[in-house]
Amino acid sequence: MKIVHTSAANGDDTIYKTIEVAVIDRRDLTPPPVFPFPVVGDELNLIPPLNFAMVDNGIFRSGFPDSANFSFLQTLGLRSIICLCPEPYTEATTEFLKDGGIRLYQFGIESYKEPFVNIPQDTIREALQVVLDVKNHPILIHCKRGKHRTGCLVGCLRKLQKWCLSSIFDEYQRFAVAKARVSDQRFMELFDVSTLKHLPMSFSCLKR
Repeated sequence: MKIVHTSAANGDDTIYKTIEVAVIDRRDLTPPPVFPFPVVGDELNLIPPLNFAMVDNGIFRSGFPDSANFSFLQTLGLRSIICLCPEPYTEATTEFLKDGGIRLYQFGIESYKEPFVNIPQDTIREALQVVLDVKNHPILIHCKRGKHRTGCLVGCLRKLQKWCLSSIFDEYQRFAVAKARVSDQRFMELFDVSTLKHLPMSFSCLKR
């Protein structure tokens, strides 16, 4: 606040007035800087694993996760992971599971190339029982690249969900692309789900 004294002559009398003048500091009107994206921790470094996708409510699929994917996987709030590879996890990944309280179910299915493909039905059936148990959700299913072994397990799940074979094969081929195997599709077609139909499914069971 600035005070200014002025005078005015009126005949022999001089009148003094005091006028209060507000002084505006225009520096205070400068708008704050605007940042287009918040930079907090690793929020900008959420990298999903190879071939990551959502299968159903609480069920995800992918290729083999590594340390670059840890921040992303934390956002899923996983309770369990199904690993369809026989290879052991790295020490860093094992520690990540331990820190997050994530249970590992490992069903080691060897990787083969056609025509020497042998996918054990009993192993897929055991893995499906884990997937169908909602107490294990959210759950991630993975193999090395999220194509063949993961595709077969998901395809057998789709049979339980009463998907038609053409839709099951379409989904499988979307992930396997040029590496799609006739033997995998034959396995899914012949897989017997009758022994699993008694198990409850609390997630989506839509036909396609």
